[in-house]
Parts: sequence; structure tokens; C-alpha cells
Amino acid sequence: MPHVVLSTNVQFEDEKVLVQKLGQASAQILGKDITAFLVQYRYDPNLAFAGTFDPAWMLQVGSTRNPADREQYALGVINAEANERYTAEYWEFAQSLALPKDRGYITYFDPGWENWGARGATLAFRDPKRLKA
Repeated sequence: MPHVVLSTNVQFEDEKVLVQKLGQASAQILGKDITAFLVQYRYDPNLAFAGTFDPAWMLQVGSTRNPADREQYALGVINAEANERYTAEYWEFAQSLALPKDRGYITYFDPGWENWGARGATLAFRDPKRLKA
């Protein structure tokens, strides 16, 4: 269940097209089906980087992990090796949007099943560790 959020002080003319492009790029970069993604663009004119309001951006990539449903939903294991590759490819994507290469950050996180909710409950019941107990 990957989700991707691009926050930037750069306003894009067609935000929906941008979100679709980000979703397609994320599906390709992370090797997952687009139907599993939540994708969001946040325009924030008050986003400052290094003390200025020059164009800047931040990308957050999050997921839960589920080895059983890996192909359908999860990013897989978020780790240093994978994140290096993801970062290089997301950086290329950011450059294709004319976002500055020296004024952005990417964060990766996996909140865990107990910290992810859907349909009125957490997804802790899907945690492979719980299933083994």
C-alpha cells in the first residue's frame, strides 16, 4: 500500500496531470501496480529551504510491508540498497518537472501494520509476525 506525497512551493498548472505522472512514475520506480497507490501533490507557498522561499520540494514515500501480498500492494523492504535506486530514479523524475536538484529531500518510511488504518480498523491483523504466532 504505497503512498507518495510531493510537497513543493512550485505551483503546477495542471495538478491532476502532475499527480497522474507522479503515480505512474512511482509505479515504475517501485515496481508496483498503480492501483495500489495513494498519490498526493501539496502546493505550499510557505515551504522554505535553507532559509529562502526559492523553489524547493520534498517527497515522502511510505508503505507497509506484507511479504504475502508483495506483488500487489507493498513496496517490499525499504532498505539502504533499494532506497539508493529509488532516490536516483525519483531525482530524475523531479528534474523532469524542473524542480531544482539542490533544493529537495526524499524520505522513506514504513509505519508498520499497527500504525496503518483502513476500513475502520488498523491493519495489524495482516502483520506477518502476528500471523506466525
